[in-house]
Amino acid sequence: MKQWVLSLRAFQFEVASRAAVAAALPLTVLVLTGQLDWAAYAAFGAMTALFGRNEPYRVRLRTVTVAGALMLAIITFALILALVEAPLIVLTAGLVVVIVAGIVVAAMAGLFPATPIFFVFGYAVIAQLPTPGDEFWPRLTVAVASAAFAWLLTMSGWLLRRVAGRRGPDLYKNLVHGALTRPAAIRDRRVWVSVAQNVVGALAAGSLALAAGIGHPYWAVVSVVAVLPPPGAKHSVSRAFHRMIGTTLGVGLTALVLLPGPPVAVLILVIALGQFGAEILIGRHYGAALLFVTPLALTVVHLTSPVPVPALLVDRVLETVLGSVIALAIVLLVRARGPLKNRH
Repeated sequence: MKQWVLSLRAFQFEVASRAAVAAALPLTVLVLTGQLDWAAYAAFGAMTALFGRNEPYRVRLRTVTVAGALMLAIITFALILALVEAPLIVLTAGLVVVIVAGIVVAAMAGLFPATPIFFVFGYAVIAQLPTPGDEFWPRLTVAVASAAFAWLLTMSGWLLRRVAGRRGPDLYKNLVHGALTRPAAIRDRRVWVSVAQNVVGALAAGSLALAAGIGHPYWAVVSVVAVLPPPGAKHSVSRAFHRMIGTTLGVGLTALVLLPGPPVAVLILVIALGQFGAEILIGRHYGAALLFVTPLALTVVHLTSPVPVPALLVDRVLETVLGSVIALAIVLLVRARGPLKNRH
């Protein structure tokens, strides 16, 4: 029994479970109320639970609040652009703003994961969803409610630990020291170099996907952001390949789920398991985590705006390859130039 409990601790069962519940419950409510077309707003609000992990609660209060507030600000921004049917040039400028905000805020607030992948993904999906004027506030309310629920779940361990006391400490992953705030990160050259790499890579990937006429061009953008490392991290070719392979295999797993045409309940379960698996692995092996992030992402898109599954999967594979190749080229260029020293 003790070995089983220790195994749960080792794999961060508590962290992953709350992320899964944060996604599953709001989506279930939408199904029961007949508003499944609002699934994207609930799903991205729920991604607030992907931050904070096993940080001490004083630190977690800051990181989860910052992450949730940023996610809601980006959702609101994307909703406004969708509402006014913003042209491509405006959507592109908005993407740049989101990339800058995602990287800089993550660096300053000590967020983990430190990449802007979830913020970029949320913006890219929501900004292109048709949004009737009378549904702006209901959709935003869904996102806010989902993010608030995720925030409460993420902080709920504080109460559970006080109730459990010494009676069940092994049921919880030991809290570790979280990242400190770094206001000076806004002057960190490595942060702005990372911003430049992500912006250049995202714009190149999106432009090539549009020129090639591939559907869902934002997948290429998301692939670039998924492969590039966070500021200050090593630009490793092997890690880039791990992330490419993880994303591609994730598409294969998604095909096994979506091609049979499962009921909505199964899709919600896939999203919950995606968040669970991502939390289990993201701190250990980002490439392996993408095995779960990719089905999570594709299933959210499929719930929100259903298209023929084979076309969705083919687009995802093509754009994963395109975005990953561009990101790998950036990694190789950075490695060829040698290590980047920080300058304030």
